[in-house]
Order: sequence, then C-alpha cells, then structure tokens
Amino acid sequence: MTSQLALDGAALGHAELLLSGAYAPLTGFMTSAEAASWPAPVTLAAEVAGDQVELTDPEGAPIALMTVEERWDGHIAGPLKALKPLAYGPFQALRRLPADVTLPAGAVAVVAERPLTPADVPDAPLLVIVPIVAGRERLVRAVRDSVDGVACELIALPLPEPALAGVVARNYGADQLVRLAAEDMDRRGLVVFFTGLSGSGKSTVARGLVDRLRERGDRTITMLDGDVVRRLLSKGLTFSREDRDLNIRRIGFVAAEVARHGGLAVCAPIAPYASTRAEVRAMVEAAGGRLMLVHVSTPLEVCEQRDRKGLYAKARAGLIPEFTGISDPYETPTDADLTIDTSTMSEAEAVEVMLTALKTGYDIL
Repeated sequence: MTSQLALDGAALGHAELLLSGAYAPLTGFMTSAEAASWPAPVTLAAEVAGDQVELTDPEGAPIALMTVEERWDGHIAGPLKALKPLAYGPFQALRRLPADVTLPAGAVAVVAERPLTPADVPDAPLLVIVPIVAGRERLVRAVRDSVDGVACELIALPLPEPALAGVVARNYGADQLVRLAAEDMDRRGLVVFFTGLSGSGKSTVARGLVDRLRERGDRTITMLDGDVVRRLLSKGLTFSREDRDLNIRRIGFVAAEVARHGGLAVCAPIAPYASTRAEVRAMVEAAGGRLMLVHVSTPLEVCEQRDRKGLYAKARAGLIPEFTGISDPYETPTDADLTIDTSTMSEAEAVEVMLTALKTGYDIL
C-alpha cells in the first residue's frame, strides 16, 4: 500500500529543485551515504509504511512518488518520479526549469537577497536567482523592479540550503556564482515563545517585553497569552493532554503566520511538552521565521507560593486533574535559547535580559 506524506517548508523546496533538475545529478532525497558527503542532507523525518510514498504539497495535491530505498534514524530516502508539475507557492511565472533557460558561455549567476544596483550588474550574461522564502515576497518584487530594463534571465526559486546554490546555478548554465547579502528591508519575522510553570512569571515578563517593544514602534507585535487564547481561540478545549497540545499548536499556527509577514509574536503558554514545542518551532521555521524559546525556570515551590489563582491548592486537593507540575509532568526544555528565573530577578531585570538577547542574538533592536 502506498503511503502519503505532505511536504512543507524546506522539504517542499528540496522536492521542487530535485524534480526540476536543479539538483542534478541527484534525482531523489539523499541516502545516508550521500548525506555524509554533501553540505546538507535532503531527507524526510517521517515514519512511513510500504515501499512507495506519495509526496504531496501542503494542500494534499500529489506531486511525486518516492521509491524508498533506505530508512535510517527515522528518515527515508530514494528517487522521485514526478506525478505532475509542482504549482504550489507564489511567483509561478518566475519558477522556471533549467530546461527553459538558455545562457551564453561565461554567464554569471547572482543570488539576490537584496535589490540589484548598477554596480552589481556584471559585464557578462546574467542570471538573477531570487530566493523565495515565506514572508519575504516583498524581496522578489523589489529585485524584479531593480532589474527592469537590465538584460538578464530572472528566476525565483526556493533555496532551502544556501550551500547548494552553486549546484543550482551550474544546472541553469551559469559558470560563476555571486551572492548579494540581504539588507534590513527583509527582516525575518520572529516568535518569542515563553514556556514555564503556572505562576513562573511568563505572562508578566512577556507583557513587559511587549510594552517596551511597542514603545519603539518599528515592529508589528502580536501578544498571544495562554489564558487569553484559551478564552478565545481555544474556547471549549479541556485540559487533557490532547487538548493542551491542540491549544499550543493553535498558538504556534497564529504565531507562524505573524512571522510569515515579518511581524514579531510573543507567546506565553505553559507548553509543558517538548514534542509540541518542537512542532511550534518547525511551524515557525517553515513560515520563514525564527523562534526564540525562553524557559522561565522559576522553581515549583516559588510558583506554588505565589498561586494567585489558587490553582495549585486545588490541584493538591485533587480538584484539578493533570495539573502541570503536580499531577502532570513539565518537560524541562533542553533546547531553550534563553533561561530566566523570576525568583532571582525582578520583572524589570528580566525584561532587560530579554531586550539584550534580542539585540545581540536576533538583531531586533
């Protein structure tokens, strides 16, 4: 029986370049041996059954059939056979195949992560490649406008792995590759995702951070507090593990959409499970954004002493089942980008730590 697997993000981009011939001589997702010798593996992290896997776009339309030749560490690899032309994503008219582009000898390929200036145009046949990244569609339009009137071939492609840009350029017929670095106009969206026990100070620090960022007025900011989301977006959900995971996925989806459009989302749920936090990170990255995971590590005894809502007392009395930290586990993050403890610092100090981290690690301020 043929299994089905939906592709998104980097995997969808790799599939498009494989099927178009832009990754030649590769014709399929890499085996473990190939992955060891190339700059980055293009494999699928998925558990599947059967010898063939039907690959689809995010909307479920079949795009290719993979014949599985190898499985390792939860990955699958094998050659692809196109089922139909891939027609997913914006700028389809610019997503041209290598067979559709003919360049003279000596052509230069420019990977344009910013608009071209006259000084960027070489005295040689020119191929301009614009990386398509979710949330940065404005870049494609800006580059297209900047080469209006310039003799060149213009294509827009997903380039999930920058190290493979040279391979792509050669397959389009270019002999030389130049990269134009991005500039501030194409700032990626960011999700600041707080996680921690009830009463740890997540919402307080998150609100303080949002207030300071809004004072600047240079970014669109969306606050997604766990309690507020429960009353609106996730109204009707219970506190079972299944519903708590669904609540976090909904927060992650909204945050990813904010990041897709270059905005900044600040989320403050408990998010006790590592696997669900990982799903949120994957959603944000698939949308072209970055995720900053902040673990508010305030100890349980301090959180319980605060207990402003009386939740811990009810949980100790058995009135609230599956309460995080008491009758249900909190899985401490091992992949946190920042850890803060509000039992050892004030709200103002915690906000300053956050602002410093955003400035130094994410170039936000």
